[in-house]
Amino acid sequence: MAVSALAGLAAELPDGVVVTDPDILASYRHDRAADPAAGMPLAVVRPTRTEEVQTVLRWASANRVAVVPRGAGTGLSGGATAVDGGIVLSTEKMRDITVDPVTRTAVVQPGLLNAEVKKVVAEHGLWYPPDPSSYEICSIGGNIATNAGGLCCVKYGVTTDYVLGLQVVLADGTAVRLGGPRLKDVAGLSLTKLFVGSEGTLGVVTEVTLRLLPPQPSACTVVATFDSVEAAAGAVVEITGRIRPSMLEFMDSVAINAVEDKLRMGLDRSAAAMMVAASDDRGPAGAEDAEYMARVFTEAGATECFSTSDPAEGEAFVAARRFAIPAVEAKGSLLLEDVGVPLPALAELVGGVAKIAADRDLTISVIAHAGDGNTHPLIVFDPADAAMTERAEKAFGEIMDLAVSLGGTITGEHGVGRLKKPWLAGQLGPEAMELNRRIKAALDPDGILNPGAAI
Repeated sequence: MAVSALAGLAAELPDGVVVTDPDILASYRHDRAADPAAGMPLAVVRPTRTEEVQTVLRWASANRVAVVPRGAGTGLSGGATAVDGGIVLSTEKMRDITVDPVTRTAVVQPGLLNAEVKKVVAEHGLWYPPDPSSYEICSIGGNIATNAGGLCCVKYGVTTDYVLGLQVVLADGTAVRLGGPRLKDVAGLSLTKLFVGSEGTLGVVTEVTLRLLPPQPSACTVVATFDSVEAAAGAVVEITGRIRPSMLEFMDSVAINAVEDKLRMGLDRSAAAMMVAASDDRGPAGAEDAEYMARVFTEAGATECFSTSDPAEGEAFVAARRFAIPAVEAKGSLLLEDVGVPLPALAELVGGVAKIAADRDLTISVIAHAGDGNTHPLIVFDPADAAMTERAEKAFGEIMDLAVSLGGTITGEHGVGRLKKPWLAGQLGPEAMELNRRIKAALDPDGILNPGAAI
């Protein structure tokens, strides 16, 4: 019935919104996670307006057709994996933005890229802080779906801290407005926050009101190398116990060498770890923070420590950290983790990942938003090697088990998607898991929104 009804959906929407070309459908089967279980969608639908999203969901609800919402396709947990016979609802053509400099807010459609939002608001003398490493290619809609973080979140917080309001289309096609351009608003339940991080399982976000800040001050940057990852992790705990750096990032030896292979920056290939830290406090406070961080790194055993107040020099090291994932990816296919732990357990997590790598005879690089305990272990493997693939998949689960055993989480910002779903109940526990399911059932009783993901 769905196939025959598809013509009816296409007739209700503008020309070109519903796409059925097999070659195009194939390109929408999965996101960057490349989930091998991806199905073949019945169609890709690319709306431009909330009303068109409503039409799609009314049709899908009436015909019991699954709808997989998709942003830019940069997700790393399989959150936008297509299902056989379903619809992929791509928000890529929803790209309007309106900036209000007086209230310091922006009303944005979900298809705009994070970098595009930053650029537009900067033209009004404002700043949108959340900055995932993939900010140049990831969309605002995807950032909201996973509650993305980034390099500056140690001081400035994550996506949810900048979402003041949403327009969301529910599974039955009902459009609701939640929140708005008010800095303080506690009327009713906190439904806006409920949808941030829900990975398209509760509704489709079609508009978001973002909180903006004045421009970020220039930062003082400190770079330090260590011959021990434990020493570097120990320095993180001491620094965050006293100040709020604007960045506190970690790269292990594999990442350092992978980046150096590509960028030729003169990074220390013999180092076990490198920290990239910054303070953007105004006036002399920023320099004082940088001096303090340099002292902590040195006392923790840094083999080299470099400080700069030059924005270009500092940005070069930030760029090296941002490039770590694609640099490691050049060594082979990746299973990319996103586990987090309380800061005192950071060194134990990094050491535990190294042991798993040795036990499984794998290369596993660890990069991290160290200041908030969110790590990204990158498991390198060859998908053509069945034995190595099996070892990589086992290591993937062992790392998540390790993080949970240390009081941590299976995901800090990439989402559960489909790849991490088998471990979700083990972290949440039966009572919280059942509560998640009850909320899902209340908003999507037929289970058409992103089935198989997250919940």
